Amino acid sequence: MTRRDYRIDVPESVLVDLRERLGRVRWAEGLPSATGDPWERGASVAYVRELCDYWRTPYDWRAQEAALNAWPQFMSTIDGVDIHYWHVRGTAAEPGSAGPSPMPLILVHGWPGSIFEFHHLIGPLTDPAPHGGDPADAFDVVIPSLPGFGFSGKPAQPGWGPQRTARAFHELMTRELGYARYGTQGGDWGSAVTLAMAASHPQAVIGAHLNFVAGFPTPEQAKEPEAKPYLDHAAAIQRDEMGYFQVQSTKPMSLGIAQSDSPAGIAAWIVEKFRTWSDCDGDIERVYTKDQLLTNIMFYWAPNSIASAANMYYESRREGRGLAGDRITVPVGAAIFPKELVRCPRSWAENRMNIARWTEMPRGGHFAAMEQPELLLDDVRAFFRELR
Repeated sequence: MTRRDYRIDVPESVLVDLRERLGRVRWAEGLPSATGDPWERGASVAYVRELCDYWRTPYDWRAQEAALNAWPQFMSTIDGVDIHYWHVRGTAAEPGSAGPSPMPLILVHGWPGSIFEFHHLIGPLTDPAPHGGDPADAFDVVIPSLPGFGFSGKPAQPGWGPQRTARAFHELMTRELGYARYGTQGGDWGSAVTLAMAASHPQAVIGAHLNFVAGFPTPEQAKEPEAKPYLDHAAAIQRDEMGYFQVQSTKPMSLGIAQSDSPAGIAAWIVEKFRTWSDCDGDIERVYTKDQLLTNIMFYWAPNSIASAANMYYESRREGRGLAGDRITVPVGAAIFPKELVRCPRSWAENRMNIARWTEMPRGGHFAAMEQPELLLDDVRAFFRELR
């Protein structure tokens, strides 16, 4: 066992340096726009400047840090890399009752998110009754930072893509925490990691709940009329939204050097994605507060993890298909949010997955746990209720 207690405690010198850097940013001039939209060619200089002014003052990291540290968290060394995670045990049924024990559940984030996405779901998942839920729906919750992300360690060796991460997280759940069986939930990279866990360890994974589903049509399905909107959408995303993917999967260090030196650079890169990939109609603060945006960004700035996080794209590309071609036999639940970056019909997902639940959500986008927490929470509870 390598598990040890951990608390986030960013050195004051890091915060002083951050404020100094935010006070002397050399701002780029906005590029001309044919439509007048300041976000047309990437991040809005005016908005990022406004956000960075707030970051410098009055944003209070210490208050955010205290809230993050309110839940028990730990560090475990697995396959040579430190994994930082929350582990919060659920409220058990009353003694002598017939109610089920809390189900172990690992929640896995993606990029450019962090474990902060799930922070406000810990209470409702572990202790449902005070949050309007059924006590029988309680979970033991494990929320790890991906290797190279947040306060987890930075891999010193190549090869840490989704599949190796899946092996490490399975070891975390079984060897470190002692769970013989567990459920998984994830979006973005979290979807890839948890599906790899389900493919490799079907005897251990009770079910996999996803809020990001990438399904592909058979040649026959691709010719059907209903395929056209999905294929057209995929082509538009490939054309307009995948520049970040190409950079991070080929030359992550070139960008990482610049972003490690510039908090404004990190803010521009990340906030533009939160705005574009969310169901906010262009008004990012309709969905997120500045405090939420900046606390998530601090998981990249404070531990200087922006480059090591981007490296997941490079490693994934070199892993190849790997387990991506394996059929997932464990039950899969899918929460489909309308403004998600990638969408597919249920029939395409069923080509590879044992879809047991498919929920078309009325609103929401890529960062479901932050953007529409109640919708995601209800779907997670409903999916796993049938598997207890």
